[in-house]
Amino acid sequence: MTALVIGPLLRHVGEHTATIWVETARPCEVRVTGDGVDAAAPTFTVHGHHYALVEVGGLPAGARIPYEVALDGERVWPEESTRFPPSALRTLDPGSGLALSFGSCRRSPGTVEMYGVDVLSALAHGLTEGTAEWPDALLMVGDQVYADEISDEMRQFVHARRPAGQEPVDEIADYEDYTRLYALAWREDPAVRWLLSTLPTFMIFDDHDVRDDWNTSHTWRRQMWETSWWRDRIVGGIASYWVYQHLGNLDPAERAGDAVYRAVREAAEKGEDAGALLDAFAERADKEPSSARWSYAHDWGGTRLVVVDSRCSRLLTPERRGMLDDEEFAWLDGRLQGGVDHLLVASSLPYLLAPTIHHAEAWNEAVAEGAWGRRAGTYGEKLRQGADLEHWGAFGASFERVARDIVAVGRGERGAAPATIAFLSGDVHYSYVARVTSPGTASEIVQLVCSPLRNPLPPSFRFAQRVGTMRGLAVIPRLLARWAKVPRPPLKWRLTDGPWFDNAVATVRVDGRECRVQWDTPASETAVKRLAQVRVTG
Repeated sequence: MTALVIGPLLRHVGEHTATIWVETARPCEVRVTGDGVDAAAPTFTVHGHHYALVEVGGLPAGARIPYEVALDGERVWPEESTRFPPSALRTLDPGSGLALSFGSCRRSPGTVEMYGVDVLSALAHGLTEGTAEWPDALLMVGDQVYADEISDEMRQFVHARRPAGQEPVDEIADYEDYTRLYALAWREDPAVRWLLSTLPTFMIFDDHDVRDDWNTSHTWRRQMWETSWWRDRIVGGIASYWVYQHLGNLDPAERAGDAVYRAVREAAEKGEDAGALLDAFAERADKEPSSARWSYAHDWGGTRLVVVDSRCSRLLTPERRGMLDDEEFAWLDGRLQGGVDHLLVASSLPYLLAPTIHHAEAWNEAVAEGAWGRRAGTYGEKLRQGADLEHWGAFGASFERVARDIVAVGRGERGAAPATIAFLSGDVHYSYVARVTSPGTASEIVQLVCSPLRNPLPPSFRFAQRVGTMRGLAVIPRLLARWAKVPRPPLKWRLTDGPWFDNAVATVRVDGRECRVQWDTPASETAVKRLAQVRVTG
């Protein structure tokens, strides 16, 4: 009898379909059964690890169908000792509105003293006990795992594979390390494991999924590729992301049309390991970003969710610098359209930072690119990497292009204007709301940030961030940006709520043209409480 290694995870769901992802100990057939449900898929193999995605179709909208998982005919889920209710296939019912939870930056494992209570664990307990509200889906907007800041448990695994002190020191080195990292993140806490088995989950990576400041600049990329260990790290990071996170974001039709997935399935049919095939794809995806797309979009009734890859698809050459390359921008432009009630644009990095921080990053970009001369440019690059100045504000041309698009959508120039255009982001380790005040549009344009799920800032860093969000201080970096000949940003905005530094998960709830968002934080290890609530429209 084989066994589950990780999972089951309930991933993409639609009105009538659901996808179950698992990792198993050996090759096998994975079968999902329930009331009127019987679907199966064989595993595929990557570097000696075995995975399957079981696609279930023909489900009613708004279904809540308990399910079981069997491997080669032997039931392995739910486990006999579980204290949690049966996991369920939970399809969407756009006619009843939508509740989408989101957040980023989750450290696991680790003690409460180190990282606080895991809000996902507390939420799971709250859902089982009826003290928390069920969302329809969960969106993880980056840093699901930390490949560069490993736990003691992960360090033991790493040191068992290679000597202490071997580069990269105390970091993830390759695909095999990543498999253990995901197991620690998704398997060790029974509450989180149950939550991921019954709450539809979507994901996108950020830098710590690979390495801090991933793709900050062309200089950063050159420095990394000059090391002896970076190839294995980036190939392992992208290949494992494709398996553990990306595939589950796609609906069944998209997955069926994915050339890499077809090649992996064909290798499985021949009894072959697809590791080398996936490594080649991953290396090309890093070196030629246009060869792969990690962004995705789904329409659910009157709501469109657009999830943007703001890491792997960057344009970084000596001559040009963009948050997205040309192909990715063309894709995004096609999805930033009206004709929906709510347009949700998820980017792991906040599009709208506090104005003080935005202007500082815009100034730094200009200096690093030579606005104040070569010597100042060298120091600007060091500051960019040292202070993590690599958000949308540090990619001025990209910021302006998105601004033009969302203003056009908000003015009804691309179809009927949505009630809400909301950016959903994480990364910064505090939560807040920013609202666009100019130019005027028919849509409310807001930035909603929720971070961290479990990785709070130390007190000294909190003080620095509070200072950075103070409205009156924006004049100084704004003047610096003007002296560096940075154009005025095409938008004006201000922080209206926050910052909040607690571990938290946010939920956007839309019903018709109304939209509100709430942040919940752990009240204890087994319950959540309301941290804040903001009405966006209505």
